Amino acid sequence: MAIVKPFKGIRPLKSNVKDLACLPYDVMNSEEAAKMAEGKACSLLHVTRAEIDCPAGTDVHSETVYNKSVENFKNMQAKGWLVKDEEARFYIYAQTMDGRTQYGIVGCAACKDYEDGIIKKHELTRPDKEEDRMILTRYTNANIEPVFFSYRAVPEIDAIVENIVKNQPAEYDFVAEDGFGHHFWVIADAATNKMLETLFATKVPATYVADGHHRTAAAARIGAEYAAKNPNHTGNEEYNFFMAVHFPDNQLNIIDYNRTVKDLNGLTEAQLIEKLKENFVVEACGADIYKPAKLHEFSMYLAGEWYKLTAKQGTYNDNDPIGVLDVTILSNLVLDRIFGIADLRRSDRIDFIGGIRGLGELQRRVDNGSMAVAFALYPVSMKQLIDIADTGNIMPPKTTWFEPKLRSGLVIHDIK
Repeated sequence: MAIVKPFKGIRPLKSNVKDLACLPYDVMNSEEAAKMAEGKACSLLHVTRAEIDCPAGTDVHSETVYNKSVENFKNMQAKGWLVKDEEARFYIYAQTMDGRTQYGIVGCAACKDYEDGIIKKHELTRPDKEEDRMILTRYTNANIEPVFFSYRAVPEIDAIVENIVKNQPAEYDFVAEDGFGHHFWVIADAATNKMLETLFATKVPATYVADGHHRTAAAARIGAEYAAKNPNHTGNEEYNFFMAVHFPDNQLNIIDYNRTVKDLNGLTEAQLIEKLKENFVVEACGADIYKPAKLHEFSMYLAGEWYKLTAKQGTYNDNDPIGVLDVTILSNLVLDRIFGIADLRRSDRIDFIGGIRGLGELQRRVDNGSMAVAFALYPVSMKQLIDIADTGNIMPPKTTWFEPKLRSGLVIHDIK
């Protein structure tokens, strides 16, 4: 069963939370981070993207940048912009997008659960990206940003959350610059905190990494590293745990994650369509954007026209948790077989576009000549994600896109 425990969070003041909270480090580049932090001295981007406070051209992975992160983090606490709670607590973090709100429990997951497979993953990680987050954690001795977990919904946990949200004013409540609402409650009652910890330990057999595989892997490695250096290690130290927001699966929606390809691999547009007809029913849809409406249906934008592609029976296996995925069908039958792109992680001929940007972004990239063709997919479901994680399978790269992204800075976990 899952270990999820309360912790003494380091949090912003109500008065500065909107300026301090920021998007996660990996959804922007240095220039974008600098612009987002402009005029916001307390923005957490000064910690998560500290290169914005270093000389132009400084290597983002240099010691100079990590030292600046530590300096800025300490200054924020010294100035009272970040204050540590005196008691260990759970927190509720809710996000509102397009009129729909999802409610998550912020608590500490256990590194041991990751090692034992109780925290389940569905993506591979890259050691270089893990190492970057490990270094920042070593320098700051904190989980600066949370990871995004899910679990099979538990009615008793839902009831506790509903009661608090209805009867207790939110500690933080603001709409960010992207239009998404962020709401945060502190659970101060000791009995409620204990009950939540017990419910996770008795009702939640596994949790699932939704977004943040690299940060999760990095946290587990940090825990093992700190344990090896501590001759008096007990397993109860804070470094054995890391911060995660746990959302019930029935409240989450996965957004489509689409593909654009730079060239047609030597084919003409007519030849490409003929090759596609071997495994798909191809229907021209004109100049208006066409969005896939169901599983095994794709849309393609090519030379100013949209097409609906429907995978033919026999080209996929509904009994195979990986083979049934539309990303698998597209990867095997189109990207590999037709375009010769076998390694999606390393090829420079392909790019991935989160569905939050809309299919108009696919059309724009083809129309401006930077890409030759674009493909839109029907999104993966939470059930598919959980089935894949439960069976120990790994999804193809760039399969899931969750939105809204968790805001960093609403609460921080001190691992010392």
